[in-house]
Amino acid sequence: MTRSFVAPTSIEDAIAVLTTGARPVAGGTDLVVGARQGKAPLPDALLAIHRIDALRGITEREGGLRLGALTTHREIEAHPVIRSRFTALADASAIVGSHATRAQGTVGGNVMNASPAMDTGGPLLCFDATVTLRSASGERVISLDELWTGPGATTAARDELLVAVDLPAPRQHSGSCYVRLEYRRQMEIAVVGATAAVTLEGGSVSDARIAITSLAPTIRRVGDAEEALTGSDGGREAVEEAARAAAAGSAPIGDVRGSADYRLAMAAVIARRAIAGALARAGGTRVSIPASSAMHDAARGDVG
Repeated sequence: MTRSFVAPTSIEDAIAVLTTGARPVAGGTDLVVGARQGKAPLPDALLAIHRIDALRGITEREGGLRLGALTTHREIEAHPVIRSRFTALADASAIVGSHATRAQGTVGGNVMNASPAMDTGGPLLCFDATVTLRSASGERVISLDELWTGPGATTAARDELLVAVDLPAPRQHSGSCYVRLEYRRQMEIAVVGATAAVTLEGGSVSDARIAITSLAPTIRRVGDAEEALTGSDGGREAVEEAARAAAAGSAPIGDVRGSADYRLAMAAVIARRAIAGALARAGGTRVSIPASSAMHDAARGDVG
């Protein structure tokens, strides 16, 4: 049972509360669901940060974007710059949970929850996102690779508060796509997910980023898949090779939502769709947001 609940209005006051051992909470969507399902009890002390206006908003910075920790999935999905230049992130935010979850759930909470099944993780990783952590002793900026260490585990100290997620400017002639395998339209988490971000130059792929979701203890990029695509013409053979490499780089577990063998079999399928969507967008072809449904229909030959 929670015995202490504090809701400060400034980052400084929030950090002071953190030093007492309180656990920060924003939208609370992961925390409350976990408690209801019996996965973990509510902490003894909660630090509610939803009243801190300095943690809100999406701002443009040197061609890139800064997402305040309290930026909601609905705000991300609707932002015109994200929809046009960081499209995979819009794909992911558009299918997080339900409408209510997207209205309350935040990017900061999503990142710090460190779930290997989180939808936004792959896009953020492929966009070279960094996070800013602040404590009483100062501030540090680290990559997501440095932050995530395992399911629900991060390198953040207990007295550090995530205040922002930064996305550097994307390259010209680039496109990105996030696709997940899903059984229903809402209230589902990724059974298998893949993100691709590519840059085209002179008729070939000059850069490729490919990340897998729900296929390892943390969301991670697959170097072999990226190498298979980089320098290619982005044709069917190259896409297939990259998709197979993405599957080979996975280490899935089995649970109630899917066996390890099933996840492994679907990894190449979902990676292929994500890569195809990213290449299409980089080439100027419109792929609707979210891409999961559009790429599923395209694979069946129903569209385009």
